[in-house]
Amino acid sequence: MTATEGPSPNGGGPGDGPEPTTGADGASATGGGPGGATPAAGGDLVGADPVGHRQGDTVAAVVRQWQAVHPGLDTGPMEIIGRINRCAALLQQAEDAPLRRAGLSRPEFDLLGALRRTGHELTPGELARETFSSGAAVTKRLKQLTERGLVERRGDTRDRRVAHLRLTDAGRELVDGILPAQLAYETAALSGLDAPGQGELAALLGELLAQLEGRLGALRS
Repeated sequence: MTATEGPSPNGGGPGDGPEPTTGADGASATGGGPGGATPAAGGDLVGADPVGHRQGDTVAAVVRQWQAVHPGLDTGPMEIIGRINRCAALLQQAEDAPLRRAGLSRPEFDLLGALRRTGHELTPGELARETFSSGAAVTKRLKQLTERGLVERRGDTRDRRVAHLRLTDAGRELVDGILPAQLAYETAALSGLDAPGQGELAALLGELLAQLEGRLGALRS
């Protein structure tokens, strides 16, 4: 899985813009605090952070507001999950991303990327598992990608209800052409972190993801 192929839990279809993301506390990812209040800017974002994180991001303001309302509340989880949600929303909303210039949403590119990196045909159900998407969302995206001539389907000779999907030549060329530009864009987006910082962050997120996949997967089964 490349950096462009993250999970798309909202199941948004082709052309769907990301909906406002909600932080761990239920506040809008745009920084809305309790009751819909907007965190103050400027001097209010500077000062000692009670949990040791740098000031200046919207989640820090939301956390301080909740701590004022509930001084004894442990806001530690919000410090992590809120920031992950906020970072995901900002990355998805970037209008200059190569994916958007190519007329693709990230969930659509995830489908194309799954077909490219696995190197063989996949059924809609297999694509749903590969891209962490619902079956309905995959069906909607596949319809658009098929109409654009990027994906083609083949019926199963033994079961007419089963479809096998693969990239067309145009789909393969699009993926191979856009992937270097998308990775370069993501490299620029992460340029504020040095290489050791990126490695540490990747390791921590990998550990968290492995734990969540195991724990939440067991809850769903």
